[in-house]
Amino acid sequence: MLDIKFLRENPEVVKENIKNKFQERKLPLVDEVIELDKENRAIKQEVEALRADRNKISKQIGAMMAQGKKEEAEELKKQVTANADKVEELSQKEKAVEEKMKEIMMVIPNIIDPSVPIGKDDSENVELERFGDPVVPDFEIPYHAEIMESFEGLDLDSARKVA
Repeated sequence: MLDIKFLRENPEVVKENIKNKFQERKLPLVDEVIELDKENRAIKQEVEALRADRNKISKQIGAMMAQGKKEEAEELKKQVTANADKVEELSQKEKAVEEKMKEIMMVIPNIIDPSVPIGKDDSENVELERFGDPVVPDFEIPYHAEIMESFEGLDLDSARKVA
């Protein structure tokens, strides 16, 4: 999975990489992740501001209680409670946004190494090195399911009934 910082700073590199992998349908995901990242960062800033405000108000409440201004302190306590509710709501939203971002980031392909030649399929692969000659047996190689059945390691009849 790519680092969000790399994706944020190099969206065109990521998009070009997606094109090189011939996965154009994934191109909109880059922009979607960038938007989700902006939203996530805005939520985090708002939560931090609310927490800082709560700390400031809490100090004011202590000072007012010491001065005997209980009514004003109670008003500030209500404000702290409202801030706490807003922080909880934003934290839930932040969690959902982060999960969505992670889900999309798992689909965006990693960057291709520059030494890798670009090709549409394996027919365009470049052979770099060959070790010996390929061995071609003088008998037919059975399919892997047939081998498993011969060792009673696979029961296709039961599998078909379940499927």
